[in-house]
Amino acid sequence: MVPSGQAAPTFVRMAAHPLRWRLLTELAGSDHRVRELTERLGQPQNLVSYHLRLLRDGGLVTARRSSFDGRDSYYHLDLDRCSDAMTTTGTDLHPVLRLRPPAPPALPAGGRVRVLFACTGNSSRSPMAEALLRHRAGDHVDVTSAGSRPKPRIHPDAIRVLRENFGIDLDDRRPRHLDTLSGRRFDYVITVCDKVREVCPEFGDDPRPVHWSLPDPAAAEDTYPAFADAARELDTRIGHLLAVFAATAPPEVQP
Repeated sequence: MVPSGQAAPTFVRMAAHPLRWRLLTELAGSDHRVRELTERLGQPQNLVSYHLRLLRDGGLVTARRSSFDGRDSYYHLDLDRCSDAMTTTGTDLHPVLRLRPPAPPALPAGGRVRVLFACTGNSSRSPMAEALLRHRAGDHVDVTSAGSRPKPRIHPDAIRVLRENFGIDLDDRRPRHLDTLSGRRFDYVITVCDKVREVCPEFGDDPRPVHWSLPDPAAAEDTYPAFADAARELDTRIGHLLAVFAATAPPEVQP
């Protein structure tokens, strides 16, 4: 229990401020640049940047340079870090408030969620994301991936990493162009590349746009570790996405 006079835990102090809570809420759904957060919150850029810096100092938010414009950065909310902080906050107040580990999300038994992952070459990040989501969600999702400038083949390290670390086979997968999906409808369009986010076409009737700012592992000096890192981050984000699918699914109709 918290001794008398001890300061409130960091997470409480960070999340209690109204503007910081709104920033956390926006970043919980997608990575964003400062100017986007400024527009969404209707607040001056210097004020938004100040509170983002506090969230970064508190370990809740990270920043990554944009591969489209190196002068810009994308901000990302570390949901696992937030979960750990909330658990610690509860037990600091009283042991009875210890949070139980969340159960795996139960996906709806009805219609499948339609998801598109997009990147530039469709040879690294987006096909890995497609395969990982299909591996974890099975028939509950209708998932595909494509690129704005597809490469001739899937990167060999993407194939190797998924086979060795996840037991997933990508040997028969071939990159495809975003144009081949014209007319398709999606519930979620998830860009995993900063460059493709700028040129990704619209699909169907107002799908939910999500951006995951991941560096291109094929551009790394040592590609295999970079692909392994990308696969781990994608798998973590997909776990969070499945929780969103489960939470937003319409209730089943009882006979």
